[in-house]
This record gives sequence, C-alpha cells and structure tokens, in this order.
Amino acid sequence: MRIKVGDEVQVIAGNYKGVRGTVLRVLPKKNRVVVSGVNMVKKHQRPRPTGGRTQAQGGIIEFEAPIDVSNVMLVCPHTGEPTRVGIRRDENGRRVRVSKRSGQDID
Repeated sequence: MRIKVGDEVQVIAGNYKGVRGTVLRVLPKKNRVVVSGVNMVKKHQRPRPTGGRTQAQGGIIEFEAPIDVSNVMLVCPHTGEPTRVGIRRDENGRRVRVSKRSGQDID
C-alpha cells in the first residue's frame, strides 16, 4: 500500500468527495484506510461490563468508518495538490515514495 498513517489525503469519490484529512489507520488486508472526519457513522451501543466494578457507557457513538484506498489520493507535501504515488529505490536500495506530479520524494 502506498498510503501510510499520518499522510494527508483527499477523497476523490463518494459522498465526501473533495474533503481532505489525515490517515488514522491503514487496513492493508482489506485494502481500506480510515481518514479523520470522513465517512462518519453512528453506532448504538449498550452499556456493558468492563471486567471491574464500572460499566462502559452506552449511547450513540460516532466514529470514522474505513473507506477503500482507491477512493483517496495522497496530497503532495511540496505542492499541496493530489498526486499519484510511485516507488523508486534510492542509492542504499531502500524504497522511496515519489510524487508523480512533482517528481519529488515524499518521505
């Protein structure tokens, strides 16, 4: 996967098209990412015991659900525009992510 935790991405498809946010979690086996402020869902949760004397609070919780990685594009840190991500090897043989738009290294 060419998107990492902490990257700024822009949503390019769906209800949140055009929204930018940072990647909170990456789920590579499911090919999905969790982006802050994107795909907010509400879940009704009942109180349940936590193993001690207290109970976890119930109610309606709101959180970000994962979206497919194909629906987001990395925002280039140099130009601030969405870009595709390429991979190249540096002189030490390590993988380096490259912005296809500007041609500069991302990390």
